[in-house]
Amino acid sequence: MTEVRFYHLTRRTLERALPVLLEMSLERGWRVAVQAGDEKRLKSLDDHLWSYDPEKFLPHGTKAEGEAETQPIYLTAEGDNPNAADVRFFVYGAAAPPLLADPSAAPKLRAVLMFDGGDPMELSAAREQWKELRETGHELVYLQENEDGKWEEKKREKKA
Repeated sequence: MTEVRFYHLTRRTLERALPVLLEMSLERGWRVAVQAGDEKRLKSLDDHLWSYDPEKFLPHGTKAEGEAETQPIYLTAEGDNPNAADVRFFVYGAAAPPLLADPSAAPKLRAVLMFDGGDPMELSAAREQWKELRETGHELVYLQENEDGKWEEKKREKKA
């Protein structure tokens, strides 16, 4: 079963936290897919990743650019995994559970759900996904930002 990490944003916005995690993924040699909940948010994320830091570059593409299989980071609002991602990020309300059950859509190593702890709808959706994934036997890891803005594992649950 796929390891699923829940990143509970309490101090930073997704726009500040996600690029750091994407950079770390690329440093590990991982291919990445990022799924947004809708096309509008996907476009906003695409624009943000081109300009989030003038000193850095995150190579990425979308369906519009084509050649998804060559993209180190592929952005989508669909349930596809055309770049054979090692890790898939689910953001802006994208639902992971149905995709993790599909071998063609599941990441090779792990899935990451990022949610805004200040948004009641995102918090509720994350709780529902946690329950659904726990029931299907996935290894779940819950991380929350601490006072210093670092990720801290709060609890870990394995289900055989």
